[in-house]
Amino acid sequence: MPRIDIPEGDGGDAVQVWMLRPEMGAAVAKLSDAAYNKSIIPTRVREAARMRIAQLNQCKVCLAFRADSVLAQGMTEDFYAHVATAHTDDRYSAPEKLAVDYAERFAIAHTEIDDAFFERLHEHFTDAEILDLTICIATFIALGRTLNVLGIETTELREPTYKPV
Repeated sequence: MPRIDIPEGDGGDAVQVWMLRPEMGAAVAKLSDAAYNKSIIPTRVREAARMRIAQLNQCKVCLAFRADSVLAQGMTEDFYAHVATAHTDDRYSAPEKLAVDYAERFAIAHTEIDDAFFERLHEHFTDAEILDLTICIATFIALGRTLNVLGIETTELREPTYKPV
């Protein structure tokens, strides 16, 4: 149950909460759109990082969210179900495993990410891709924790492209 009063309307609480601060909601919408629709990171890599952050954040909205456009690319529930153990799971590629590792480190111990880890990132990603993945992970952490802390558990959203008024 939400910890603040959220206006009723289309999209569920995770959409309508931004009606309380539409100016900030517009920025959130742009950031979400960038992470999903402007990212140069392959979908499976980005979704591995997103789901690991959802698990760490314990965000119910994020854990349940599956964008129609992502599902249309062949993402399966099996993929999402095993992200927490991706490090030792052969169903994940090396870049996917590394994205999960980066997501965990970023969320739990960001000050311990060292040059050696960045050397590993550079084995699979360009500088532009590392920046892109970093921004995506930061977005997932921030928005997921926002929803979790506010007690928001529902959305009817099928794509992260809503435009708050």
